[in-house]
Amino acid sequence: MSVRKQSSAVSERWFHPMPRGLDHVVHAVRDLDAAGALYRRLGFAVGTPNRHPLSWGTHNRIVQLPGFFVELLTVAETAAIAPHARRFFSFGAFNRDFLARAEGLSMLVVEGRDARADAAAFRSAGIGDFEVFDFEREARRPDGSPVKVGFSLAYASDPRAPDAGFFACQQHYPENFWNPAFQDHLNTARAVAGVVLVAENPSDHHVFLSAFTGERELLATSSGVSVRTPRGEIQVMDAAAYRSHFGLEPPDVARGARLAAVRLAVRDFGAAISTMQAAGIAASVRMGRLIVAPQTAMGAALVFEVQ
Repeated sequence: MSVRKQSSAVSERWFHPMPRGLDHVVHAVRDLDAAGALYRRLGFAVGTPNRHPLSWGTHNRIVQLPGFFVELLTVAETAAIAPHARRFFSFGAFNRDFLARAEGLSMLVVEGRDARADAAAFRSAGIGDFEVFDFEREARRPDGSPVKVGFSLAYASDPRAPDAGFFACQQHYPENFWNPAFQDHLNTARAVAGVVLVAENPSDHHVFLSAFTGERELLATSSGVSVRTPRGEIQVMDAAAYRSHFGLEPPDVARGARLAAVRLAVRDFGAAISTMQAAGIAASVRMGRLIVAPQTAMGAALVFEVQ
């Protein structure tokens, strides 16, 4: 069955003319080099380190798939981080505070085509009233030559998920960012299948997710709620459903919903298993999925499946 939002406080005006697919997830870690080494052992091609704007105090490395990436991120310059302000969402402060509690998936990002229109839509929907943040940085092609990449970010906030960050990301030079040479992985990962949040009451988040993704229809199941975006699915499960699906202990949701897992589609399930075995990565097979537990993957559950 489908679930339509019922709250009269949320206006129909906010729906985006084009629904927003998944763009990336942030995997916050305390040791960026160790995270890069882990992801290489998992069979991924891992990008070189990058530095964000100084006011963020963060460095990252990118694991790229077609149209989606995992952003390995650490806080490197704490003293430089700008604080949150009334209409300023501090990316650095959010991830600093997240890492003070745990490593893992800290932020979920959808694709944006017009960051200012996204910010206005989020404001109209009552899920965020933040100024757009624009920045550029230098990136490297596979041959080492420098190119410019630029982004505009429109933030949103779910008060029932204070330990999960959300924003839409508009890329200004996508031709310089996306590169098939960075998307060829030994584990045969080829696309994002989805992300999983755990919540005490999954239905509490359907209005937020509908506004955030621009998707009118959400699916209610025995496991919780889900929204299918143009690129990947967002699932919100309760703790019991998460244990049943993945055989893992769920994150602590005493403070609110948490990002728990990222699901990745692979071309060759056997190759994914062989890659983990050759690298000595502890993983389990459950319900046709290869699962790397948070204890192994620096706080994040990584799920590999054939689609």
